[in-house]
Amino acid sequence: MPNIIPYKSFCWSLGTTSFRTKNFNKTIEEQLALLDEFWTLEENKDQSWSGNREVQTRYYDFMKTKGFVEGEAVNKPKDAREKTSGLVDIGLIDGGRKLSNAGKALLKISNENDFSSDNQFQIDKDSFIYLKQLLKTYYNIDGRIVRPFLVLLHLLSKFDYLTLDEYTYLLPLCIGENETAEIITGISRLRSNVTSIDQIIINRLMGMSNYKTALDYFLKNEVTEDLVCEAGLNRKSRQYDKPYFKLYQALHKVFVLNDVDSLISVYSATRDIKIGKWWRNYLFDTTSERAISNHPVAHLKTTLFSEVDSENVFRVAFFKIMHLFKAKATLSDYLDLNRRYIKTTDVILFEDGTIKLDIVPKYFFNSVADRLYFDTFISSESLYENCDMADISDCLVVSNETIIAGINKELGISVSDMQSARGALEDTRYQRLQHLIDTKFTDDKLLSLLDCFENRNDDEIRSMVTDNADIPTIFEYVLGILWYKLSERHGKILDYMKLSLDANLLPKTHAAGGEADIVYEYEATERYPEHTLLLEATLADSTNQRRMEMEPVSRHLGMHLIRTGNMNSYCVFATNYLNINVIADFRSRKTTPFYDTQDYSKSVTGMKIIPLQTSELKKIVSNGKTYKEMYSLFETAFNSTLPPHEWYEKCILI
Repeated sequence: MPNIIPYKSFCWSLGTTSFRTKNFNKTIEEQLALLDEFWTLEENKDQSWSGNREVQTRYYDFMKTKGFVEGEAVNKPKDAREKTSGLVDIGLIDGGRKLSNAGKALLKISNENDFSSDNQFQIDKDSFIYLKQLLKTYYNIDGRIVRPFLVLLHLLSKFDYLTLDEYTYLLPLCIGENETAEIITGISRLRSNVTSIDQIIINRLMGMSNYKTALDYFLKNEVTEDLVCEAGLNRKSRQYDKPYFKLYQALHKVFVLNDVDSLISVYSATRDIKIGKWWRNYLFDTTSERAISNHPVAHLKTTLFSEVDSENVFRVAFFKIMHLFKAKATLSDYLDLNRRYIKTTDVILFEDGTIKLDIVPKYFFNSVADRLYFDTFISSESLYENCDMADISDCLVVSNETIIAGINKELGISVSDMQSARGALEDTRYQRLQHLIDTKFTDDKLLSLLDCFENRNDDEIRSMVTDNADIPTIFEYVLGILWYKLSERHGKILDYMKLSLDANLLPKTHAAGGEADIVYEYEATERYPEHTLLLEATLADSTNQRRMEMEPVSRHLGMHLIRTGNMNSYCVFATNYLNINVIADFRSRKTTPFYDTQDYSKSVTGMKIIPLQTSELKKIVSNGKTYKEMYSLFETAFNSTLPPHEWYEKCILI
């Protein structure tokens, strides 16, 4: 049967599911660098991308030679297009896969490895570019324009926050002005407990002409496999919906013919459907097939099918639930992608199951919310430009006074200048850090993470922390959190960690890579003098640890001592495996001078480098050690005269 009823998009999504990748920021920067290099190659200089499968194949092969992709794609041109299409969407490259001015600006930041803030929002330079790009990003949904990020800002101006379910299932349904108004009403009713997420989705779908037509067609014709496939409106191929006919028949026996013994066949039919779990969770209160087989009625939930009293009512219920679950499955699939793109801006907080604007962005955008909404359903002419905020929209010029007033309102303070306001915001960041540590980085979770680092259970590490950073960066971050707790939460750890952090204070990795140190500053106490501690973290294995780490660690500490002249400062080298020759080299620095290679008259002797394995880090956590105790242990160990092969076991083991 030919497709009689057209598929129409009911939602938007940012980017493409084929570019759902770990280390998102880093991967984007690497992709820009690859494209920039690719187009400089002689064989590509005068070539075009569009429709040119040969060039697209060459780009795939180029990505592979650079280690950006692995394996062998079945369709290289398609894979090359998919790997880059998301960057076209947000204007970092144009349709011809050439870097836009915005893309060039982002690549320059990455190459220079300077992400420091230079904007009103006090976010990193790269985040500011992403913010501007997402403010401009628009999609054509069946002939209508929508800017997803502006929709999000509009909803946050109305509700202050969105729950994760509202963000996942309702926000992307805002594809036009009428639909957005409908969703706003729906969220208000949802929070008043007079409707549900499912009902809002069903109402939105049933308000679309193609769904109305499909339901009418479904009601007026004899139900066959072909009819169910046509009514399913599958975007790729109607034939994919064949398994739904078996489910229809099983449900029909139960709810129209009252054959409750067929309930097990309903359960069985859901197994043939890709998103069958949605149906099983909806219909049954257990996942046990045996329990359903033994007592089918006892495990049946009250659902829309419970109200069936005729053939037509049953068909309507089946149609609505089928499309409800298709929609929810699609929206669930888009959640991760939408979140990745939106998190690049570092103005949106995803925490404790809610989505909201950080303080400065909140008052910036709320002050212009009504005027900015006028741009929500029109395209942007400056998508590919690295333009000023005012060039995106006239209304995006907000005074510092407006932001300061917002900060005063939010925090219940009365500062009058941006410097004081920044200080107050810094205090709130540390309050959020305390909450993050208390919930996400308890001692038990730190111990679990250290186990994972030892065993290189990378997937578990990412699930516990973030997947927008590589594992070495996460190890450095976790070490920083551990040391902050060891130091009884004294000191400005967010400054000490030489890492880029997102709005939720979690690490993100950049292509260029940054300084590998955590530089911890300690004021003088009765237990130790004023000093700086350089924390170096590595997960290099036994074969390359010596080559990779001995020189940088010694150099970082040596140059620091030469620059500051404070010989009380020292370094802790943390790793999951210690090579004996690394220990020996670090111990030799106690007597071997270190020279400034630019000025041989400058040197230091007596460098204190303390290596620690994760096994010792775990003991520090589990035994509740404090830095006051550890400083004394490290000082005693440094002054020991034991040879390296005995030194660690007798002086460092806790």
